[in-house]
Amino acid sequence: MKRALCPGTYDPVTSGHLDVIERAAVLFDEVVVAVALSADKGGGPLFSIDERVAFIEDAVSHLPNVRVLPFDTLLVEFALELDAHVIIKGLRAVTDFEREFQMAQLNYRLDKSIETMFIMSIPEYAYLSSSAVKEIARHGGSVRGLVPDAVCEALASRSKQSR
Repeated sequence: MKRALCPGTYDPVTSGHLDVIERAAVLFDEVVVAVALSADKGGGPLFSIDERVAFIEDAVSHLPNVRVLPFDTLLVEFALELDAHVIIKGLRAVTDFEREFQMAQLNYRLDKSIETMFIMSIPEYAYLSSSAVKEIARHGGSVRGLVPDAVCEALASRSKQSR
């Protein structure tokens, strides 16, 4: 079985993330969406690990070969634990490439049996990031279409609470 990991913080999951996951699901027998705890990333995630996992599970429920798991270890260790030998990363721009290239090289140094595969963003999502979504929502803007409906509602609710 060809199993791949599609890791990220997914705070929150965006339509761009989902596009990469769906495209990877066509290429592999199984795709594990690996949701990083990332407690110290940028002051901590907006959504809890359980919320992020639930948002993704709901959004990928139509994909029978995709499952969602949280993790809080080195990605290479998690991949080996799951017998996954490919890490899928989405790329939007050159800035993504530089950061992801560095991570791919470090992961290769940790374990040469794990490959990194890049899936380029489609033009519609080339500008889309979780940070941008949170910023728009924080200022009362609509993120409909940029994230799954459940995330859109949760962001609107959080935005109202913080005002």
